[in-house]
Amino acid sequence: MTLRHRIRDRLTDGDDRLPIGLTLLCAAIAAALVFPLAWLVIEAAAVERERATDLMFSPATAEVLVNSLLLMAGVTAFSIAVGVPLAYLTTRTDLPFRRFWSIAAALPLVVPSYVGAFSFVSAFGPQGEFHEVLAPLGVARVPDITGLSGSILVITLYTYPYVYLTTRAALLSFDTTLLEAARTLNHGRLAAFRRVTLPTIRPAIAAGSLLAALYAVSDFGTPSIMRLPVFTRQIYVEYNAFGRDYAALLSLQLLVVVLLVLALEWAVRSDRNASGDDAGRTNDLVSLGRLRWPATLLPAGVSGFALLVPLWILGLWLVRSEAGRRPSMAFEPVQVLNSVSVSAAAAVVAALAAIPVAYFAANHDSPLAVVFERATYVGFAVPGIVLALALVYFGSGYVPWLYQTLPLLVFAYVVRFLPQAVGSTRTSILQVDRRLVEAGRTLGESPTGAFKRVTFPLTRSGIVAGAALVFLTTMKELPVTLVLRPSGFDTIVTQIWRAQATALYQYAVVPTLILLVISGLSMVVILAQEGEEGI
Repeated sequence: MTLRHRIRDRLTDGDDRLPIGLTLLCAAIAAALVFPLAWLVIEAAAVERERATDLMFSPATAEVLVNSLLLMAGVTAFSIAVGVPLAYLTTRTDLPFRRFWSIAAALPLVVPSYVGAFSFVSAFGPQGEFHEVLAPLGVARVPDITGLSGSILVITLYTYPYVYLTTRAALLSFDTTLLEAARTLNHGRLAAFRRVTLPTIRPAIAAGSLLAALYAVSDFGTPSIMRLPVFTRQIYVEYNAFGRDYAALLSLQLLVVVLLVLALEWAVRSDRNASGDDAGRTNDLVSLGRLRWPATLLPAGVSGFALLVPLWILGLWLVRSEAGRRPSMAFEPVQVLNSVSVSAAAAVVAALAAIPVAYFAANHDSPLAVVFERATYVGFAVPGIVLALALVYFGSGYVPWLYQTLPLLVFAYVVRFLPQAVGSTRTSILQVDRRLVEAGRTLGESPTGAFKRVTFPLTRSGIVAGAALVFLTTMKELPVTLVLRPSGFDTIVTQIWRAQATALYQYAVVPTLILLVISGLSMVVILAQEGEEGI
């Protein structure tokens, strides 16, 4: 028997037969998502060994590595320290206005971290607004907000919702009868939480922590504004200074760090899940007693600090917008049109590409399904600046007609954010009763016809929610847009970045407010689709 026949038999034999057409389509999508990194490896391998050694082990590279690791560790630790208590307070206690705080605690996720960064620098910098408020009180100076500590603070404020949301979801489905059993064994509340609740929700905490860590190590805007030498900032500097070889080597180092983070999360994560049946969940809440009202200071302080500081600074800039006018920096409505059009295109392409991968992963328990689904996460795990640099090398060196065009920019967005569409779509497909699909097949429908008539209508909400999430994150994406956008193609984020780079912050007010409104509307669409699925 030839190898070709053995492969065909492996794909089609057994109860879980793998359709060749769908398998090849998913393989093509996975290959398209992974191949950009190959060009980065080729570029780095072309550097002379002696020069590569000098660059990799230079004091500047060591500083970048240490700063990046400290930033990632600090953001992850503080995100856990903030997100887990917030999730517990809003799900398991009698916290006043619990529903309000549960929403308010998630809202900082809508604000791009670079918007928070320049807002905090403008508020708490040496010549910031907060300094002017304190000066009449005799306070000569405030602590420096830039550098490592400021970067950890700002990124934590806008990434802790990852830990909060995943932990909250786990606590909402937690089998509370386990706690009651622990209490009957004379375990106190703290001991019961440590021995029962914490081990059960640990996978959810690890999942949220992974997102926070990846965001911290891949964030470009905040370290640049805070003047912290990290991988993303240094790669962008070297790219603009035509140091392609050093930028490629730094990108490979950053990829190694990302892979180590993924391996660490895999080791920490356990197979235990936090779900239980309805009989195992009760509505009994933990009484906070005298701490009931003081406990509101945590959600109020964190969400208020993350949301009110940017709004305060934007309001001040809006009032002072007539000062120091520079017509060349003025905001133009076409920037909104450009942002919305390219983000919508990325959302549509991502939603279409996610459907076959999600369907294959949800309906076929095979190693190929796992490989194809995991391949979609490569772009999300790789920092945006690294992905952009890989596509620059590929486009300029092999397909110059595609370099700095809208199709390449949309492709980069899809590679970066496709996992968001795949995850939402796969979850929706898993919720479809397979007996309905089988009924469609018994009525003479082909697999494609059964999908069109049965599966697709039932999963449409999940597909729309995934597309809305891709649209939301694409609107906020900074490094990919800065590096790959066509010449003269200005968007909301490029206008914001140009305004902060020239310290003409008043020209960032309108685009920032528009971005926040669009992000908020995208969140409404996502929540509406989730509510529709729950009906």
